[in-house]
Amino acid sequence: MAAIGWIEVSDVYCKGCELCVTACPQAVISLDMERLTHKGFHPAKIVKEGCTGCAICAVVCPDSAITVYREIIKAS
Repeated sequence: MAAIGWIEVSDVYCKGCELCVTACPQAVISLDMERLTHKGFHPAKIVKEGCTGCAICAVVCPDSAITVYREIIKAS
């Protein structure tokens, strides 16, 4: 069974600290340099496929700005 994951990052809480970026074992998270939050930070986002929903990013986030979703896909 394979896992597919994705994240939602809250613009209200994300301060662009990059802890999630460095902690991601799949290296699929980066800061969105084309956007700014209302507080003036570049928020994190998934930039390529490969997220497994491991939730390490959410665990290391000091502001609880990341919600992780995970779907298990059964092989047929």
